[in-house]
Amino acid sequence: MDIALSVKDIHKEFILPHERHSSLKAVLMRTRDRGYEMQHVLRGVSFDIPKGEFFGIVGRNGSGKSTLLKILAGIYQPTSGTVERDGSLVPLIELGVGFNPELSARDNVYLNGAMVGFSRRQVDGMYDDIVEFAGLSQFMDQKLKNYSSGMQVRLAFSIATRTKADILLLDEVLAVGDADFQRKCLAYFHDLKQSGATVIFVSHSMDSVREFCDRAVLLEQGELVAAGTADEVAQAYTRLFSPPPEPESEGADGQRFGTGDVRFEHAEVSPEFTETDDDIAITARLSPRAGFDRRVRLGVLIRTAEGTHVLGSNSATATEARAFEAEVTGSTDIHWHVPNILNDGDYSVTLIAADAASHEILEQWDEAAHFSVRREPRTTNLMAPSISLAVVPVG
Repeated sequence: MDIALSVKDIHKEFILPHERHSSLKAVLMRTRDRGYEMQHVLRGVSFDIPKGEFFGIVGRNGSGKSTLLKILAGIYQPTSGTVERDGSLVPLIELGVGFNPELSARDNVYLNGAMVGFSRRQVDGMYDDIVEFAGLSQFMDQKLKNYSSGMQVRLAFSIATRTKADILLLDEVLAVGDADFQRKCLAYFHDLKQSGATVIFVSHSMDSVREFCDRAVLLEQGELVAAGTADEVAQAYTRLFSPPPEPESEGADGQRFGTGDVRFEHAEVSPEFTETDDDIAITARLSPRAGFDRRVRLGVLIRTAEGTHVLGSNSATATEARAFEAEVTGSTDIHWHVPNILNDGDYSVTLIAADAASHEILEQWDEAAHFSVRREPRTTNLMAPSISLAVVPVG
């Protein structure tokens, strides 16, 4: 297996002085050493990325992702450790660096194009495509200082997509732009994946990570705490925002996490195997701990075997279920009815119970049940299916 990028035991530290000086005189006149401290941003991060892989890096804010990207791009040097790469690398991070706000957007296209290595003739040939992708044709003669930050990033990203390299670094480009621009970004990502390019993708969108990435790693406080398939790492990322699982909650019935104040039981899907358009019925029992008296919001997610979300709803959007967002005093049977608009394939069901006020996860049961659809994909264009929910107190 040919390796495009090899990261070995990367450490990065920054020196943080306890006292800042704004002039040379202040430095020379200080009477004693005010000291400093070391900020450990990355702690022994290691991974290999094979050629042609779409590789994800995820983590909470402050986990070290941006520092790691800048080390991979050669902007920072690691305190210790090595980065070895085979091929050219283009970082699509810090988009818009080098733009001149006093120049028009048109002039900035040529300026930024020159900075990434294009000749004027090359920019002439790609100018119309750059403007069309950015969706800014009527604004190209305006000064860049009159652009919003989102418009500037769209223009910079459109220029950056014209570069050719063996390895690309992509940092949160889906976080800007309207729906049309994000659609173009998604199409660009699909083209990258089909072309066999090596891509390193940083995002807080776990759906995007699941859809595009072959593998991923999770950073937490500068350490690599999880590595594996995109779905495995996306689940590990989600758990960072919830309490640790109850000891008895992990087992063959799937992965659970949350406060444990309520618990799903006996989840089933009927039918488990379908060749028809009949609704898919999901049932489960929800039981609270003794003394529990908070309002509960219910949610259901359906994922493909690869972990991509395809359908979902919760009791805030299912209007007939809003009455259930009340105090839970005993076991309750939950009945979801989902229109079977799914394509041929295998699916899993995730059940979620959250505090209706704080949205704290009380119980999330991943892969609570499984089912299969074995028929030809639908040819009709069905949008926004209506998922219904019924709740029945037991006893």
